[in-house]
Amino acid sequence: MLEVRNLSVRYGAYTALHGVNLTVNSGEIVVLLGANGAGKSSLFRTLSGLQRPSGGDAVYNGETLTLGRPERCVTLGVAQCPEGRMLFPQLSVEKNLRLGAFTHRRDAAGNDAELERIYTLFPILRDKRADPAGSLSGGQQQMVAIGRALMARPKVLLLDEPSLGLAPLVVDQVFEAVQRVNQAGVSVLLAEQNAFAALGIAHRAYVMEGGHVTIEGSRDELLHDDRVRSAYLGV
Repeated sequence: MLEVRNLSVRYGAYTALHGVNLTVNSGEIVVLLGANGAGKSSLFRTLSGLQRPSGGDAVYNGETLTLGRPERCVTLGVAQCPEGRMLFPQLSVEKNLRLGAFTHRRDAAGNDAELERIYTLFPILRDKRADPAGSLSGGQQQMVAIGRALMARPKVLLLDEPSLGLAPLVVDQVFEAVQRVNQAGVSVLLAEQNAFAALGIAHRAYVMEGGHVTIEGSRDELLHDDRVRSAYLGV
């Protein structure tokens, strides 16, 4: 479904991605592990059309994603939930969610149905729908950010560090929701530093270091890889 082919990204003299290759198949949750500065966010920005690559390509169902047109990526079926949530704090929860449906703005009935699905996925957001998004807890704000991305009706969801700054119990809730999203037919590429939680829901995983993919394999292969266990699992 999603194929990254020898992708490189430069910022001036600095190379953030060095010939990255990875795939996300239909129905998969694929985890991208790596420390800060590994290149995960640069990869996501490129897949979202926010950053043009210096080499290589990324293809979704035969359509290139690397033309520097983020609205086209969303229309094709690729939506990103960014690191740090990036909500509009003064707007209500429901207005933040509905902003995610901009590319479907003429389909009011479909947007209402999608909103109802998100309220079913995250029941607390129904109760908070009229509250300013900035008044919510960190975990609730992350639910809004994921819900806003889902309002675009993606087939591939890019999740950038969804557990960042959240309590362990809330992390479990967010990752359970990601599994339910995946079971509903959305493929997920999940960038994470929380290896335990991420590998717990993954089908496959990649490890990035210094802009390179250094390890790849199934969830079980990475859980038993001594390099991953030492660097990311603390064992």
